[in-house]
Amino acid sequence: MKLPVFSTLSITLNEGIAEVCLNRPDKSNAMNDAMWQEIRQAFDWVDATPEARVAILSGAGKNFCAGVDLSMLGSIQERIGHADGARSREALRRIIRDLQDCLSSIERCRKPVLAAIQGACVGGGLGLVACCDLRYAAPDAVFAIKEIDLAMVADIGTLQRLPHLIGAGMTRELAYTGRNVSADEAEKLGLINFKFGDFSGLTVAVRKIAQTIAAKSPRAIRGIKATMNHSRDHSVDDGLMHVADVNAATLLSADLAEAIAAQKEKRAPRFED
Repeated sequence: MKLPVFSTLSITLNEGIAEVCLNRPDKSNAMNDAMWQEIRQAFDWVDATPEARVAILSGAGKNFCAGVDLSMLGSIQERIGHADGARSREALRRIIRDLQDCLSSIERCRKPVLAAIQGACVGGGLGLVACCDLRYAAPDAVFAIKEIDLAMVADIGTLQRLPHLIGAGMTRELAYTGRNVSADEAEKLGLINFKFGDFSGLTVAVRKIAQTIAAKSPRAIRGIKATMNHSRDHSVDDGLMHVADVNAATLLSADLAEAIAAQKEKRAPRFED
C-alpha cells in the first residue's frame, strides 16, 4: 500500500495500526500552516483506509506539541488584509473555522485515535489531544491552555471539549490562569487515561492498547465511537435512539457470527477490515 507523504508529519501502517507522528521536532512540533492541513489529510486517509483499524498520534522529539507556530499568527494579518474591515473579519472567521475543522477531522475519523504524549502539550497541542479518543502520557508531560498568555480566547475546540473530560470548573481555571498541569494531576483530573513510567514504556504500552483494539470487530469499534460522540452532544434518550438505529442496521453482521464461532471454537476471532 502506498502511504501518503507529508512535509510536517510521518505516517506508518502496520498490523491495522496507523501511526501519525507530528514531525517538526526542532520546533517542538509547533503547528504551522502545513501541519494543520496535513493533520486533516492524514485522518481523512485513516478514516478512508479499511486496513487502518486504529490510529496512534504522537510527536517526534522532546515535546508532543508546543501549540500554534507564532510565525503563522503573524502571517494571518497579511492574509486577511482588506480595505473593508467587515470583509477582513469575515476572512478571519473563515480561517478560524478551517483550523477548527482540521482538528475535528480526528473526531470525524471513524477509527479510534490514541494520543501518546510527552513533554509540552500546550495551547493548540492540548486542543489537538482533546479531539482524541484516548490519551496517555509520559511522566514529563505538561498540559496548559496557553492562549490566555497571548491575550487570546482558545478557539479551536479546547474550551468546548475539555469540560466533557475534566469538568467546567477546572476548564475555566486552566483557561483563565494558563497554569501548567503535570502528568500526575492530568491523570487525577481524567485528562489522560494513564501515566506510564517513562517514554519508552509509554510507546510500548500505547501500541499494546492499539493492538487490542485492532483485534476487535472494526464494524463494532466504529459503531462505539459514533455512538459515544453522538451521546456526548445529545440527551440520553436521543443517544438511546441513535444506538438503536445503529444496531438495527449493523448488529446482525458477519462479525457477530465470527465472534460467536470463535468463542465456541476457543480461538481468536478473525474479522475483515
